[in-house]
Formats: sequence, C-alpha cells, structure tokens
Amino acid sequence: MRIVLQDAAFDAGAELNSFTAAQSSMGAVVSFTGIVRDLPDGGLQQMEIEHYPGMTERALEKIARDAMARWDLGDVLVIHRYGPLRPEETIMMVATASKHRKDAFEAADFLMDFLKSRAPFWKKEQSATSDDWVASKQADEDALKRW
Repeated sequence: MRIVLQDAAFDAGAELNSFTAAQSSMGAVVSFTGIVRDLPDGGLQQMEIEHYPGMTERALEKIARDAMARWDLGDVLVIHRYGPLRPEETIMMVATASKHRKDAFEAADFLMDFLKSRAPFWKKEQSATSDDWVASKQADEDALKRW
C-alpha cells in the first residue's frame, strides 16, 4: 500500500506502469485518474485544495486499509495533490491490484467513493468573478450507501 499526498504534479502513466510492474502475482490492475474540470461556463482559473497534514494522510491510509480488508487485494496506490491546480491538471489517482478483476474494480470504485466524500480536503474554485468553496453533493453521499 502506498499513499502519497503532494503539491507537485505527477505522471499518471509512469505511476501506473510502476505499480503494474510490481504486481507479478496479480491478474488485474484497475486505475482511475481524476483531473480538474473547468466550470460549466468556463472561466475556472484554479482550484485550491487545502488539507491538514497528518490528519489527511491518516484518513487516506484508513480508507485504503478498509479496501484491502474488504477485497482480496495485493496492493493499493493512492496519490492526491493539494495546493493550486488549474483545469486539466491531474488531481489524483487510485490503483488497485488483485488476482481477479472483480475485486480490483470494486475496490477502486469503493476508494473513489470514499475519497470523494470522506477524505479531509477542502476545495475552492477560483474564477475571475468569485471564489467559491465546493459543497458536498448529495449524489456523492448517496454513492456511499452501496458500501
């Protein structure tokens, strides 16, 4: 299990290749990479992501350990950025490895749902006309109910 919290950009392809290369006894690797999307009307200058060091790492580790306990996983990778990010920049990545694809897919989906709604990050969308904190969405909360 590897949890990375950083302000610097990362190469999702290189990270996935490295993660996959280490999975010689696994039969499946599933990954998800999130990017900063622009506002519906365009105009997002940046998204500022804030967190509390120490607390955030512990929360990400707990979510990853929960996934490893629930599914037969060989490994988990979570990378999440903080600080100012511009539209189209990579914000995060999750990868799971398992002997079978179902466990890898379900665990990745679980991680994404919990990271989206329970990881202690605060996001502010900054445009030329406003700075708005991103509120939690009911759809994200509803997604947790299936787990």
